[in-house]
Amino acid sequence: MTTATLSPKMRELIGRLDTAVEEVEVKGCCMSVKQALEEIVQSGEDFVDRNFLQPAQDRYARRLIHLDPDNKYSLMAMVWGKGQGTAIHDHAHMWCVECVYRGRIKVVSFDLRTPEDAELLQFEQQQTIFAGPGEAGALIPPFEYHTIENPDDTPAVTLHVYGGEMKWCHVFLPTEGGYRREYRELSYTD
Repeated sequence: MTTATLSPKMRELIGRLDTAVEEVEVKGCCMSVKQALEEIVQSGEDFVDRNFLQPAQDRYARRLIHLDPDNKYSLMAMVWGKGQGTAIHDHAHMWCVECVYRGRIKVVSFDLRTPEDAELLQFEQQQTIFAGPGEAGALIPPFEYHTIENPDDTPAVTLHVYGGEMKWCHVFLPTEGGYRREYRELSYTD
């Protein structure tokens, strides 16, 4: 999908993201991205093309809306069907801002309590947040570990802005005595 085929509000969001990522300092960049997402979503206007909003049967849907030509950021839509969610995961050491577009999600953040290169990892749960439309959060490494899930019967849609194109991450799977790290290639949903 080209920028020309995007809704005016989506083009406005992309313009604001282009400006926000010019902020060199990561925290300032994330706060500018967060503000842009919240303000655009809170406008109440439907601006995400319906093709990005369809759930997938077997897992949450992950769809690329926009990739900055210089790879400064990517904008994704993720659609969460009833009960769909993630394992504990990182963000490939990239900053990320996530905003609820429709529905509600449950986000549980974790703090890594062992060295990152340990064979068996330990996490401590930090907080649980239920977020609705227009509510956003930022993850800035090394604080990048969380789970996301849809706790409701109706689909939820979130918009994610990453500090580049996130093509992989680590997931952390429970095992006896802790969690084991697994490299995971990420793909887009048709």
